[in-house]
Amino acid sequence: MPAVKVFKTLDEQIEILRSKGLIINDEEFTKRILLRENYFFISGYRHLFMHRENKFYTGTTFEELYAMFSFDRNLRNIFFKHILIVENNIKSLISYELSKKYGFKEKDYLNVDNFTQNPMKVRQVHDILDKMRRQIRVNGKQHTATLHYLSNYGYIPLWILVKVLSFGIVSELYTILKDEDQTAISDFYNTDPSTLAIYLNVLSNYRNLCAHEEILYDHRTQRVIPDSKYHTSLNIPKIEDEYIYGKNDLFAVIIILKIMLDEREFRNMMNEISYEIDLLGGRLKVVRVESILEQIGFPLNWRDIDRND
Repeated sequence: MPAVKVFKTLDEQIEILRSKGLIINDEEFTKRILLRENYFFISGYRHLFMHRENKFYTGTTFEELYAMFSFDRNLRNIFFKHILIVENNIKSLISYELSKKYGFKEKDYLNVDNFTQNPMKVRQVHDILDKMRRQIRVNGKQHTATLHYLSNYGYIPLWILVKVLSFGIVSELYTILKDEDQTAISDFYNTDPSTLAIYLNVLSNYRNLCAHEEILYDHRTQRVIPDSKYHTSLNIPKIEDEYIYGKNDLFAVIIILKIMLDEREFRNMMNEISYEIDLLGGRLKVVRVESILEQIGFPLNWRDIDRND
């Protein structure tokens, strides 16, 4: 029978950390942070500062542990903000292409004939269209824009509906488009349809993780992005002919955003990330910032992607 986790007071939480070798310089500050942020979430970063014997490296302070927690939160906010830009862009592109070609009323753009006729995807097509119809039923009267169209016109055009569709549904929607419609959208990003489908899946995964305040920096996705010119130009090392960075990690997201954001947006994002990494480097004492970058999946020359086109 598994051990039962019992409630611990702030004083008990501090004693647990101290018993593992963490230096607590300011108890009141530590209590305030533990109460506000939750012991469980902050302790989620402690393995970065610990020996295999489950003891903190000599000299590790609570401030250093909290700095890593804060860094990951700030990183989440930066990536979330820029993934939302891509989310809005892809929703706009899909709604424009489908509305232009198939019509702007639900009975038109949700017609099963407008989507792939691949026999292997018949069930997927029906599942995704059902999800979209469900969103119309559930959210149609809860959002100002959709309610406006329903009340005044009796239908919701696709360019309005996409606002209430999750990024996950939209990324699935892309996979059931006809080949020529997928190509029209992927051409906007100078990539191919199968690659864009993977990009959207990976971004959707990271978007949800950011939205729910999950640990970001060392997350890995099941889907792996294809090798790109950036893997080559940055001379990313390989193991057994596979690149070790930029495939299913946070650097893969940077590669995707390099392709899908415009130049100004991408440069702003890179500057924000650089600032947070430099700030973290100044706050770390017992762990080198380079080891954190490795955990993230960043090559040491990660900033050079901003100078590659």
